[in-house]
Amino acid sequence: MGDLTLTPILVTGTHRSGTTWVGKMLAADPMTAYISEPLNVLHRPGVFHAKVKHWYQYVCEDNESEYLTAFQELLEFDYHLWDEIRSLRSRRDFLRMGRDFLIFYNGLMRGQRALLKDPFAIFSTPWFAKRLNCKVVITVRHPAAFASSLKRLKWPFDFQDLLDQPLLMRDHLGPYREQMQSIGPEDVIGQAALLWKLIYRSVHKACERNPGFIIVRHEDLSLDPVPGYRALYTSLGLEFTPRVEKTILNSSSSENPGELSRKRVHGFKLDSRANLDNWKKRLTTEEIERVRTMTEDVSTLYYSNAEW
Repeated sequence: MGDLTLTPILVTGTHRSGTTWVGKMLAADPMTAYISEPLNVLHRPGVFHAKVKHWYQYVCEDNESEYLTAFQELLEFDYHLWDEIRSLRSRRDFLRMGRDFLIFYNGLMRGQRALLKDPFAIFSTPWFAKRLNCKVVITVRHPAAFASSLKRLKWPFDFQDLLDQPLLMRDHLGPYREQMQSIGPEDVIGQAALLWKLIYRSVHKACERNPGFIIVRHEDLSLDPVPGYRALYTSLGLEFTPRVEKTILNSSSSENPGELSRKRVHGFKLDSRANLDNWKKRLTTEEIERVRTMTEDVSTLYYSNAEW
């Protein structure tokens, strides 16, 4: 297996599946450097020195020349300061530059282990494992909870981002072209169900070929976070200290809100147990049944009938 302390970590899954929470809790180990979403279309140029054209950009051997060098520089904590300075447009950009520069500086000076949190890397996990030697952690969230989150935030998904990627269609999504093309632009529930199905079918296939990939269900971590994270720390070669345990308990305490405000959609301090069943109140019976029907051939790989 080699020395785990030297290998980068990738935390991925659909957006709204707990990748931020998992990434932040793993980053409670002081020898990790948390880097957020280099494959986000809106990523900062100081962090990742490559253009990303699509949400859920697929990276494989056939197009790696566009991304490999940029990822290698990122994993070496090579911050592109002048590119970032030229891109500054607001005080928020300036403050973000200071935060990111410090993360990269500490990572380089302290010999930290890069921890990439990036839901948009989910279709590319085999490439991250093979070419960048990443340990891969994949979060799964109940498809109805995923749909519920997107409904609450009114976040549609444009499947054109997937359809416009010939390599992704060739390797993973070709059989679903007509389904993607038929989903309406306002149909957030239908979009969420189909996207969940496409992603976690590809995850299942990737895990069959890569038994070292680690799958964690958002619900399991929410119900019993300390044992769940302790096991995850052990698998990744991280040090589970009392300070780490306290951080995890604080993030999931019953004193936290049951769900995040719409103004803090990327926060991670929640009453993790109370958040589990919010989808049952937010979705109608018809919406739940629709999500179940659309995802059933894949969701049974991760969830039992009782969990509906």
